[in-house]
Amino acid sequence: MPVAQDRTLTAAGAILVYALLIAYADNYVRVIAAEGGLWQFHATRSVIAIALIYALARLAGRRLQPVSWGAVMARSAIHGVAMLIYFGCLAFLPVAQVAAGLFTAPIFVLLISRFAYGHRIGPWRIFAVAIGFIGVVLVLGPTAMAGATLAALLPVLAGALYAMGNVATREWCGPESAETLLTGFFAALGLFGAIGLVVLAVVPVAVPAGADGFIQRGWVQPSATFLFWVTIQSVISVVGVGLMIKAYQIAEASRVSVFEYIILPASALWGWFIWAEVPSGQAVFGMALITAAGTMIAIRARQSVVV
Repeated sequence: MPVAQDRTLTAAGAILVYALLIAYADNYVRVIAAEGGLWQFHATRSVIAIALIYALARLAGRRLQPVSWGAVMARSAIHGVAMLIYFGCLAFLPVAQVAAGLFTAPIFVLLISRFAYGHRIGPWRIFAVAIGFIGVVLVLGPTAMAGATLAALLPVLAGALYAMGNVATREWCGPESAETLLTGFFAALGLFGAIGLVVLAVVPVAVPAGADGFIQRGWVQPSATFLFWVTIQSVISVVGVGLMIKAYQIAEASRVSVFEYIILPASALWGWFIWAEVPSGQAVFGMALITAAGTMIAIRARQSVVV
C-alpha cells in the first residue's frame, strides 16, 4: 500500500536535517579520537544523551516507558550490534570499504520490506536504490570495493542489521514515541561502550598514539576538549537521530532509506567548510547521483504511486 505523499516528503525533510546535523558532528569525531577512545566516547555520549532526553521528556510531560518492551529492546539491540560491527571493522579495514558495507542497508531494506512484510516495491524505487549505491561507491573511491575477503563481509552484515533495525522502527515500534526509541538506541550503545571499557581494562592492548588508537583505547582522563565535543555530539545526536527515527515511523523504510544516502554529500560539504577538504570530480558526480536518487523518490511520492 503506498504511503501518503505528504508523510513521505515530511520524512525526506527530516532525513535531510538529520544528515546535515550528524555529518557536522561526525566531522569532529577526529578531534575526539585524537585523545579519547571509541568505547569511552559511546559510554559518555550515551549518559549525556539519555539525561538530556529524560529532562526534555519531563518538561514536555512525555512518557519514556515503551508500549512493548520486547520490541524496543530488540530494535535497540539490532541497531547497537550494527554500530558495534561497523566501528569494530574500522580497526582492520579501510574506512571507505566499511562505509560502503554499511550503505548496503537500503538494498537490504528493499529485500526485507518485500519478502518479510510483503510491501510492494516498484521499479523506480529499486532503480533509485541502485543509483544511490553507485553514487556511494563513487564518493568513497576505489578502496570501497577493494579486498573482497571474508572479513570484508562484516560491514555488509552491519548494513543488513542496520536495515533490519530501520524496518523494525515502523513494523515493530509504530506505537512507540521517538523519545522511547531514542532512549533505547543510546542505552544499547552506552552498554556496549561500558562493556568495551571493562574488556580493555581487564585485557589491555597496545594503543597507537592519536586517532590511530581510537578503537583500542580504553578509559582516559577526559580533557575539556573531549568533554566539550562529546557534549556537542550528544545534543546533535539526540535531535538528529530523533528526526531519523520519526522519519522511519511515518513513511515506508524502503523509501526513507534512499534519503539516508544524503549523509555522504553532507559529510563532504561540511568537510569542505570545516577542513577545506575539496572532493574529487568523481566524488562530486557520485553526490549528484545520490541527490538524483532521493529526488526521484520524492517526485514519485508526490504523484502518489507505488515506486
